[in-house]
Amino acid sequence: MTPMELTKKGHSCVALHRDGRTLVIDPGGFSEEDAAVGADAVLVTHEHPDHFDEGRLRAALEANPGAEIWTLRSVAERLSAAFPGRVHTVGNGDTFTAAGFEVEVHGELHAVIHPDIPRITNVGYAVTYADGPGGAVFHPGDALTVPNRPVDTLLLPVHAPWSKVSEVVDYVREVAPKVAYDVHDGLLSPFGHAIYGRMLGPNGPGIGGAEHVRLAPGESTTL
Repeated sequence: MTPMELTKKGHSCVALHRDGRTLVIDPGGFSEEDAAVGADAVLVTHEHPDHFDEGRLRAALEANPGAEIWTLRSVAERLSAAFPGRVHTVGNGDTFTAAGFEVEVHGELHAVIHPDIPRITNVGYAVTYADGPGGAVFHPGDALTVPNRPVDTLLLPVHAPWSKVSEVVDYVREVAPKVAYDVHDGLLSPFGHAIYGRMLGPNGPGIGGAEHVRLAPGESTTL
């Protein structure tokens, strides 16, 4: 099977490329203005503005009349009337094909920010890029969801108001990917990146043998 290319975008947004087609996940307000433009398919994990930006999604759908979006109900309701038949509502346990990528949906709720703040829905996406029992890249959105399937590549939310570094370390250990790439890092300064890199690297407590990698926005790698 043709290898998949991963491009890191701003904050929690990534683009996956294969066979001339592109799938973009979470082109929110902290990512580039054109983060979703050129996408054949877009996946959105939840409604928070750093993951969902209506203008960016409208620009993507208008730029490519064949582009489609898969997301949860709270986001789909904002776009489906303007783009009938091109916005699909999904939830935990669903599977679908988007722009040639096989996608599984895992998870239901956003991580707890504070007990006084109501939790919203959140879904993660496992995107298959190779044959066999592993070979998936998983984006959990704003949750530490452990999918009930092997994951080779974890898109790891390293920093958020709802997490602490010990939880991030334990999450990588539990998912047990081969490689963990940083996402959800838009609030980190260079000092913060250095600290998280040390904690998740060989001088930290250990992440179960997984390799930890940080890509700068715009950088790509082959999976």
